[in-house]
Amino acid sequence: MLRSCRVLVPTILAVLATGCGSPAQSVDNRPNILLIVADDLGYADLGSFGSDIQTPNIDALATEGIRFTQFHTAPYCAPTRAMLLSGNNNHVAGMASQGRDGLLDYPVPGYENSLSDRIVPFPRLLQAAGYHTYTVGKWHLGLDDGASPRAAGFSRAFNLLQGAGTHFDEIGYSANPSKFRLNDDLVSYPVGRYSTEVYTDQLIEFIEQDRHDGRPFFAFAAYTSPHWPLQVPDDYLDLYAGQYDDGYDALRVRNFEALKAAGIIPEQSALPPRNEAITPWEQLDEQQRRRESRKMELYAAMVDNLDDHVGRLLDYLRDSGLYDNTLIIFMSDNGAAGEDFYNEGRFVEHLQAHFDNAYEKMGTAESFVSYDDPWAEAGSAPFMRRKGYTRQGGIVAPMIAAGPGVHASGQIDASYLTVMDLAPTFLELAGATYPDDGSVAPMLGESMNAFLAGEADAVHDDSYVTTLYHWGRAYLRQGDWKIANLEGPFSEADFALFNLAEDPGETTDLADVHPEKYAELIELWRQRRLELGIILPQDL
Repeated sequence: MLRSCRVLVPTILAVLATGCGSPAQSVDNRPNILLIVADDLGYADLGSFGSDIQTPNIDALATEGIRFTQFHTAPYCAPTRAMLLSGNNNHVAGMASQGRDGLLDYPVPGYENSLSDRIVPFPRLLQAAGYHTYTVGKWHLGLDDGASPRAAGFSRAFNLLQGAGTHFDEIGYSANPSKFRLNDDLVSYPVGRYSTEVYTDQLIEFIEQDRHDGRPFFAFAAYTSPHWPLQVPDDYLDLYAGQYDDGYDALRVRNFEALKAAGIIPEQSALPPRNEAITPWEQLDEQQRRRESRKMELYAAMVDNLDDHVGRLLDYLRDSGLYDNTLIIFMSDNGAAGEDFYNEGRFVEHLQAHFDNAYEKMGTAESFVSYDDPWAEAGSAPFMRRKGYTRQGGIVAPMIAAGPGVHASGQIDASYLTVMDLAPTFLELAGATYPDDGSVAPMLGESMNAFLAGEADAVHDDSYVTTLYHWGRAYLRQGDWKIANLEGPFSEADFALFNLAEDPGETTDLADVHPEKYAELIELWRQRRLELGIILPQDL
């Protein structure tokens, strides 16, 4: 049930204006596109993926369309966003590193820490093709004017520029306060209002401002929920009280079994061994258990709240007569997040000076609580590890597609997809073209439209290769075969070989069993690394 006011507007008939500012002349049948991105949402944390968290609005999308169980992102937020907007590898797109790599101070292509001139952001091409382009929420692709959402082709934009921020104010997570940009101007955040509500209101306002000209839109709702800090409005604080008192180990097993029951993973799937670095639940004392279970309660409340505001957005589209002609993609940007910057890392001094994580304040604007590793491992079931890793737990995210061009209802599909496939999909839908004159790198993603329409059996064939490096962790995948390391610093010798069709949990290294396949993928990694310009710190 929605716990805040809805925006209601009258229904109209949309008519196309053939060019920006020109009078309406003919009906435009091109679909609107709504891309909803949840920030750090775990694979197992939607009701339609088996979770006990209440997400009825997102689940309704799943019943109308297709749930994808093998949708692959980057292991962190900014590389995923660069890949999404470019249809290309994160190095080609300028986001080789999210901001912690020493190469950021070195003039090396790939480490621009913003979108590079080797790609064209697809919103710019949609805008040229006659679409309105809107974005709200997290940007994380540069702070300067030249790296702004408007520079990337968004006609209207309201964004948090950094990679994270507090949800009721602009205190943020570091000594530098959060920065917000409305179109071309830096603006203040409306202190006291909750981020997910603010972003939803703003996106509805953007669409409504242009709705009567009949031009189609692309809307990018880049929510900052459920990214840490775990803060929620007061009426969500106790929605899940007591629900996770049996702990993260029990939830990990429960999520795994629920994913099987929902048909998301095969019945014969095996749960990978638990991460031995995580303290077993039974070894925690009563006070530790109380605090830990509270974290998961708050995280669940954030997801619940996110679903409510997704419901507001979808209700607006229905009430406006826009819903039936809007392709909707819902996704998470990477695996579940394990960071806890309040207690460790370079932001501790700032966070502990500005926030109080006493139990009674957890979840309020006064606190800065994180989901943390143990719950992230539970949210990443049935895979190994979590956000930040190039194992499946860091790079496989939930994705749902529904609306015009999606032929199936309630279908679950295990086809291999990558976040790079979204850009060519949207461009093809809009009738827009990507430059092929050699001025920029060609996109590596492939359009999903024929597959979504039921006209193709797959998006990628078994020869398709995905390659990624970030912060000392890397992987290469071709067909069902994957090589990946676990921890940095990077060395080719640390690559393990997995057959994901047989072992999606990456529990068994097959390098010694299939040495020829291992050598083949190592050589392919070397080739693709050179082609993509993947420069490692040890190269310099």
